[in-house]
Amino acid sequence: MRPILFSIGNIHFYSYGLMIAIGILAAFIVMERRAPRYGLDKDIGFTLGVFAVVGGVIGAKLLYILVELPNFLANPALWRNVGEGFVIYGGILGGLAGGLIGCRIKKQSFVKYFDLFIPSVALAQGFGRLGCFFAGCCYGRQTDSSFCLVFPEGVGSMAPTGVPLIPTQLISSAANFLHFFILVWFARRSKKDGQVGGLYMILYSIGRFLIEGMRNDPRGSVGPFSTSQFISLLIFVAGVLVMVIASRQKPRAAVEAAGAGEATEENATVEEEATAEEEAAAEEGAEGLAAQEPAEEEPEAEEPKTKPEDNGETAEKNG
Repeated sequence: MRPILFSIGNIHFYSYGLMIAIGILAAFIVMERRAPRYGLDKDIGFTLGVFAVVGGVIGAKLLYILVELPNFLANPALWRNVGEGFVIYGGILGGLAGGLIGCRIKKQSFVKYFDLFIPSVALAQGFGRLGCFFAGCCYGRQTDSSFCLVFPEGVGSMAPTGVPLIPTQLISSAANFLHFFILVWFARRSKKDGQVGGLYMILYSIGRFLIEGMRNDPRGSVGPFSTSQFISLLIFVAGVLVMVIASRQKPRAAVEAAGAGEATEENATVEEEATAEEEAAAEEGAEGLAAQEPAEEEPEAEEPKTKPEDNGETAEKNG
Protein backbone atom coordinates (compact mmCIF):
# COMPACT_ATOMS: atom_id res chain seq x y z
CA MET A 1 0.00 0.00 0.00
CA ARG A 2 1.09 3.56 -0.62
CA PRO A 3 -1.27 6.36 0.53
CA ILE A 4 0.94 9.10 -0.92
CA LEU A 5 2.27 8.42 -4.41
CA PHE A 6 4.65 11.36 -4.50
CA SER A 7 5.00 14.91 -3.24
CA ILE A 8 6.08 18.21 -4.74
CA GLY A 9 7.04 20.44 -1.86
CA ASN A 10 4.06 20.53 0.49
CA ILE A 11 1.68 19.25 -2.19
CA HIS A 12 0.90 15.53 -1.87
CA PHE A 13 -0.57 13.33 -4.57
CA TYR A 14 -2.63 10.54 -3.03
CA SER A 15 -3.23 7.09 -4.47
CA TYR A 16 -6.85 7.21 -3.30
CA GLY A 17 -7.54 10.30 -5.40
CA LEU A 18 -5.79 8.74 -8.39
CA MET A 19 -7.97 5.62 -8.20
CA ILE A 20 -11.11 7.74 -7.94
CA ALA A 21 -10.05 9.75 -11.00
CA ILE A 22 -9.30 6.56 -12.98
CA GLY A 23 -12.68 5.15 -11.97
CA ILE A 24 -14.58 8.24 -13.10
CA LEU A 25 -12.66 8.37 -16.40
CA ALA A 26 -13.30 4.68 -17.06
CA ALA A 27 -16.98 5.13 -16.23
CA PHE A 28 -17.39 7.91 -18.81
CA ILE A 29 -15.50 5.98 -21.49
CA VAL A 30 -17.67 2.89 -21.02
CA MET A 31 -20.86 4.98 -20.98
CA GLU A 32 -19.98 6.74 -24.24
CA ARG A 33 -19.21 3.46 -25.99
CA ARG A 34 -22.42 1.80 -24.81
CA ALA A 35 -24.80 4.73 -25.43
CA PRO A 36 -25.29 4.24 -29.22
CA ARG A 37 -26.26 0.59 -28.69
CA TYR A 38 -29.30 1.75 -26.71
CA GLY A 39 -30.18 4.71 -28.91
CA LEU A 40 -29.01 7.31 -26.39
CA ASP A 41 -26.98 10.46 -26.99
CA LYS A 42 -23.47 10.14 -25.54
CA ASP A 43 -23.06 13.93 -25.36
CA ILE A 44 -26.20 14.26 -23.28
CA GLY A 45 -24.95 11.29 -21.27
CA PHE A 46 -21.70 13.14 -20.58
CA THR A 47 -23.60 16.19 -19.32
CA LEU A 48 -25.79 14.06 -17.09
CA GLY A 49 -22.67 12.29 -15.84
CA VAL A 50 -21.20 15.60 -14.71
CA PHE A 51 -24.40 16.31 -12.77
CA ALA A 52 -24.14 12.85 -11.19
CA VAL A 53 -20.47 13.25 -10.22
CA VAL A 54 -21.04 16.63 -8.61
CA GLY A 55 -24.09 15.32 -6.76
CA GLY A 56 -22.14 12.21 -5.73
CA VAL A 57 -19.27 14.18 -4.19
CA ILE A 58 -21.67 16.43 -2.28
CA GLY A 59 -23.79 13.50 -1.12
CA ALA A 60 -20.79 11.43 0.02
CA LYS A 61 -19.47 14.31 2.09
CA LEU A 62 -22.85 15.20 3.60
CA LEU A 63 -23.54 11.63 4.73
CA TYR A 64 -20.06 11.39 6.26
CA ILE A 65 -20.71 14.57 8.24
CA LEU A 66 -24.09 13.21 9.34
CA VAL A 67 -22.58 9.92 10.51
CA GLU A 68 -19.69 11.63 12.29
CA LEU A 69 -21.67 14.64 13.51
CA PRO A 70 -20.77 14.20 17.23
CA ASN A 71 -17.06 14.29 16.32
CA PHE A 72 -17.57 17.33 14.11
CA LEU A 73 -19.34 19.13 16.94
CA ALA A 74 -16.63 18.19 19.44
CA ASN A 75 -13.76 19.09 17.10
CA PRO A 76 -14.57 22.13 14.88
CA ALA A 77 -11.25 21.71 13.06
CA LEU A 78 -12.78 18.74 11.19
CA TRP A 79 -15.01 21.13 9.24
CA ARG A 80 -11.93 22.46 7.44
CA ASN A 81 -10.90 19.00 6.24
CA VAL A 82 -12.90 18.87 3.03
CA GLY A 83 -10.57 16.48 1.17
CA GLU A 84 -11.12 13.45 3.40
CA GLY A 85 -14.13 11.62 4.75
CA PHE A 86 -16.71 10.32 2.28
CA VAL A 87 -19.44 7.67 2.50
CA ILE A 88 -20.12 5.67 -0.66
CA TYR A 89 -23.86 5.38 -0.06
CA GLY A 90 -24.05 9.14 0.21
CA GLY A 91 -22.24 9.29 -3.12
CA ILE A 92 -24.73 6.90 -4.73
CA LEU A 93 -27.76 8.78 -3.41
CA GLY A 94 -26.24 12.15 -4.27
CA GLY A 95 -25.36 10.89 -7.75
CA LEU A 96 -28.94 9.76 -8.31
CA ALA A 97 -30.22 13.16 -7.19
CA GLY A 98 -27.74 14.96 -9.46
CA GLY A 99 -28.67 12.74 -12.40
CA LEU A 100 -32.37 13.33 -11.80
CA ILE A 101 -31.85 17.09 -11.75
CA GLY A 102 -29.83 16.86 -14.96
CA CYS A 103 -32.54 14.82 -16.69
CA ARG A 104 -35.17 17.37 -15.67
CA ILE A 105 -33.07 20.20 -17.08
CA LYS A 106 -32.22 18.34 -20.32
CA LYS A 107 -35.75 16.84 -20.55
CA GLN A 108 -34.48 13.26 -20.80
CA SER A 109 -35.74 9.92 -19.49
CA PHE A 110 -34.10 9.31 -16.12
CA VAL A 111 -34.75 5.55 -16.19
CA LYS A 112 -33.10 5.03 -19.58
CA TYR A 113 -29.94 6.91 -18.63
CA PHE A 114 -29.94 5.30 -15.19
CA ASP A 115 -29.78 1.89 -16.86
CA LEU A 116 -27.03 3.17 -19.15
CA PHE A 117 -24.88 4.59 -16.35
CA ILE A 118 -25.26 1.99 -13.62
CA PRO A 119 -22.70 -0.54 -14.98
CA SER A 120 -20.22 2.34 -15.15
CA VAL A 121 -20.99 3.16 -11.51
CA ALA A 122 -20.05 -0.38 -10.49
CA LEU A 123 -16.82 -0.09 -12.51
CA ALA A 124 -15.91 3.21 -10.82
CA GLN A 125 -16.61 1.68 -7.41
CA GLY A 126 -14.18 -1.14 -8.18
CA PHE A 127 -11.38 1.36 -8.74
CA GLY A 128 -12.51 3.38 -5.74
CA ARG A 129 -12.13 0.36 -3.43
CA LEU A 130 -8.62 -0.13 -4.72
CA GLY A 131 -8.04 3.42 -3.56
CA CYS A 132 -9.32 2.38 -0.13
CA PHE A 133 -6.76 -0.42 -0.12
CA PHE A 134 -3.89 1.95 -0.96
CA ALA A 135 -5.05 4.40 1.72
CA GLY A 136 -5.65 1.70 4.32
CA CYS A 137 -9.21 2.84 5.07
CA CYS A 138 -12.35 0.68 5.27
CA TYR A 139 -10.26 -2.09 6.77
CA GLY A 140 -11.46 -5.45 8.04
CA ARG A 141 -11.49 -7.26 11.33
CA GLN A 142 -8.45 -9.05 12.69
CA THR A 143 -8.27 -12.64 11.52
CA ASP A 144 -6.25 -15.83 11.93
CA SER A 145 -6.94 -16.89 8.35
CA SER A 146 -4.16 -17.07 5.78
CA PHE A 147 -6.40 -14.93 3.54
CA CYS A 148 -5.44 -11.65 5.16
CA LEU A 149 -3.61 -8.36 4.82
CA VAL A 150 -0.91 -6.95 7.06
CA PHE A 151 -0.38 -3.23 6.69
CA PRO A 152 3.23 -2.18 7.34
CA GLU A 153 4.20 0.45 9.84
CA GLY A 154 5.44 3.87 8.92
CA VAL A 155 3.42 4.35 5.70
CA GLY A 156 0.62 6.46 7.12
CA SER A 157 -2.05 3.76 6.92
CA MET A 158 -5.42 4.41 8.52
CA ALA A 159 -5.66 0.69 9.35
CA PRO A 160 -3.95 -1.03 12.28
CA THR A 161 -0.43 -2.05 11.30
CA GLY A 162 1.45 -5.28 11.92
CA VAL A 163 -1.68 -7.42 12.43
CA PRO A 164 -3.53 -9.69 9.94
CA LEU A 165 -6.83 -8.18 8.78
CA ILE A 166 -9.64 -9.37 6.52
CA PRO A 167 -8.95 -7.73 3.12
CA THR A 168 -12.37 -6.09 2.90
CA GLN A 169 -11.15 -3.46 0.43
CA LEU A 170 -9.99 -6.05 -2.09
CA ILE A 171 -13.12 -8.16 -1.57
CA SER A 172 -15.28 -5.09 -2.22
CA SER A 173 -13.26 -4.16 -5.29
CA ALA A 174 -13.53 -7.65 -6.77
CA ALA A 175 -17.29 -7.72 -6.07
CA ASN A 176 -17.79 -4.37 -7.80
CA PHE A 177 -15.85 -5.44 -10.88
CA LEU A 178 -17.93 -8.62 -10.97
CA HIS A 179 -21.10 -6.51 -10.72
CA PHE A 180 -19.90 -4.50 -13.70
CA PHE A 181 -19.54 -7.53 -15.96
CA ILE A 182 -22.84 -9.02 -14.78
CA LEU A 183 -24.70 -5.75 -15.44
CA VAL A 184 -23.19 -5.31 -18.92
CA TRP A 185 -24.16 -8.89 -19.76
CA PHE A 186 -27.66 -8.44 -18.36
CA ALA A 187 -28.17 -5.10 -20.14
CA ARG A 188 -27.72 -6.80 -23.53
CA ARG A 189 -30.55 -9.19 -22.72
CA SER A 190 -32.87 -6.91 -20.79
CA LYS A 191 -35.94 -5.75 -22.73
CA LYS A 192 -37.50 -3.40 -20.18
CA ASP A 193 -36.33 -0.07 -18.80
CA GLY A 194 -35.34 -0.07 -15.14
CA GLN A 195 -34.28 -3.71 -14.90
CA VAL A 196 -30.54 -3.02 -15.06
CA GLY A 197 -30.75 -0.40 -12.32
CA GLY A 198 -32.92 -2.64 -10.17
CA LEU A 199 -30.47 -5.54 -10.49
CA TYR A 200 -27.58 -3.28 -9.44
CA MET A 201 -29.46 -2.17 -6.35
CA ILE A 202 -30.08 -5.80 -5.35
CA LEU A 203 -26.53 -7.01 -6.03
CA TYR A 204 -24.75 -4.10 -4.39
CA SER A 205 -26.95 -4.00 -1.30
CA ILE A 206 -26.44 -7.74 -0.64
CA GLY A 207 -22.68 -7.54 -1.11
CA ARG A 208 -22.35 -4.39 0.96
CA PHE A 209 -24.44 -5.79 3.82
CA LEU A 210 -22.23 -8.90 4.03
CA ILE A 211 -18.92 -7.05 3.75
CA GLU A 212 -19.98 -4.57 6.42
CA GLY A 213 -20.03 -7.49 8.86
CA MET A 214 -16.32 -8.06 8.16
CA ARG A 215 -15.21 -4.47 8.66
CA ASN A 216 -13.74 -3.00 11.81
CA ASP A 217 -13.22 0.66 10.99
CA PRO A 218 -15.26 3.16 13.03
CA ARG A 219 -18.70 3.73 11.49
CA GLY A 220 -22.07 4.95 12.65
CA SER A 221 -24.82 2.55 13.64
CA VAL A 222 -28.59 2.24 13.51
CA GLY A 223 -29.67 -0.26 16.17
CA PRO A 224 -27.81 -3.55 15.64
CA PHE A 225 -26.72 -2.55 12.13
CA SER A 226 -24.04 -0.24 10.85
CA THR A 227 -25.33 2.80 8.99
CA SER A 228 -24.40 1.21 5.65
CA GLN A 229 -26.08 -2.09 6.56
CA PHE A 230 -29.28 -0.26 7.44
CA ILE A 231 -29.17 1.64 4.14
CA SER A 232 -28.44 -1.65 2.35
CA LEU A 233 -31.70 -3.11 3.65
CA LEU A 234 -33.61 -0.12 2.27
CA ILE A 235 -31.77 -0.27 -1.06
CA PHE A 236 -32.48 -3.99 -1.38
CA VAL A 237 -36.22 -3.48 -0.88
CA ALA A 238 -36.18 -0.57 -3.33
CA GLY A 239 -34.31 -2.69 -5.88
CA VAL A 240 -36.88 -5.49 -5.66
CA LEU A 241 -39.70 -2.97 -6.14
CA VAL A 242 -37.94 -1.49 -9.16
CA MET A 243 -37.57 -4.94 -10.71
CA VAL A 244 -41.25 -5.77 -10.09
CA ILE A 245 -42.43 -2.46 -11.58
CA ALA A 246 -40.07 -2.81 -14.56
CA SER A 247 -41.28 -6.36 -15.26
CA ARG A 248 -44.81 -5.03 -15.71
CA GLN A 249 -43.78 -2.51 -18.34
CA LYS A 250 -43.99 -3.11 -22.07
CA PRO A 251 -40.81 -4.41 -23.71
CA ARG A 252 -38.56 -1.66 -24.99
CA ALA A 253 -38.97 -2.71 -28.64
CA ALA A 254 -42.77 -2.71 -28.37
CA VAL A 255 -42.80 0.76 -26.86
CA GLU A 256 -40.52 2.07 -29.61
CA ALA A 257 -42.67 0.44 -32.30
CA ALA A 258 -45.82 1.92 -30.80
CA GLY A 259 -44.21 5.33 -30.73
CA ALA A 260 -43.14 4.97 -34.35
CA GLY A 261 -46.70 3.92 -35.33
CA GLU A 262 -48.21 6.92 -33.61
CA ALA A 263 -45.71 9.19 -35.32
CA THR A 264 -46.55 7.68 -38.72
CA GLU A 265 -50.29 8.18 -38.15
CA GLU A 266 -49.72 11.76 -37.07
CA ASN A 267 -47.60 12.45 -40.17
CA ALA A 268 -50.26 10.89 -42.43
CA THR A 269 -52.98 13.04 -40.84
CA VAL A 270 -50.89 16.17 -41.26
CA GLU A 271 -50.24 15.31 -44.92
CA GLU A 272 -53.95 14.71 -45.59
CA GLU A 273 -54.88 18.03 -43.99
CA ALA A 274 -52.20 19.82 -46.00
CA THR A 275 -53.44 18.21 -49.24
CA ALA A 276 -57.02 19.19 -48.49
CA GLU A 277 -55.97 22.78 -47.79
CA GLU A 278 -54.01 22.91 -51.05
CA GLU A 279 -57.00 21.61 -53.04
CA ALA A 280 -59.34 24.10 -51.41
CA ALA A 281 -56.91 26.92 -52.15
CA ALA A 282 -56.63 25.80 -55.78
CA GLU A 283 -60.42 25.76 -56.19
CA GLU A 284 -60.76 29.21 -54.67
CA GLY A 285 -58.04 30.50 -56.97
CA ALA A 286 -59.75 29.03 -60.04
CA GLU A 287 -63.09 30.60 -59.09
CA GLY A 288 -61.42 33.94 -58.56
CA LEU A 289 -59.80 33.87 -61.98
CA ALA A 290 -63.09 32.90 -63.62
CA ALA A 291 -64.82 35.83 -62.00
CA GLN A 292 -62.15 38.27 -63.18
CA GLU A 293 -62.23 37.20 -66.90
CA PRO A 294 -64.49 39.52 -69.08
CA ALA A 295 -67.48 37.96 -70.81
CA GLU A 296 -66.94 37.28 -74.50
CA GLU A 297 -68.83 39.71 -76.79
CA GLU A 298 -71.07 38.12 -79.34
CA PRO A 299 -70.16 39.14 -82.91
CA GLU A 300 -72.58 41.66 -84.48
CA ALA A 301 -74.73 40.34 -87.30
CA GLU A 302 -73.55 41.61 -90.69
CA GLU A 303 -76.06 43.65 -92.67
CA PRO A 304 -77.00 42.04 -96.01
CA LYS A 305 -75.45 43.71 -98.97
CA THR A 306 -77.82 45.53 -101.36
CA LYS A 307 -78.31 43.54 -104.50
CA PRO A 308 -77.98 45.51 -107.79
CA GLU A 309 -81.10 45.96 -109.94
CA ASP A 310 -81.53 43.50 -112.73
CA ASN A 311 -80.26 44.28 -116.24
CA GLY A 312 -83.71 44.98 -117.67
CA GLU A 313 -84.28 48.05 -115.58
CA THR A 314 -80.90 49.29 -116.37
CA ALA A 315 -81.53 48.96 -120.05
CA GLU A 316 -84.81 50.87 -119.85
CA LYS A 317 -83.18 53.73 -117.99
CA ASN A 318 -80.44 53.88 -120.56
CA GLY A 319 -82.93 53.87 -123.38
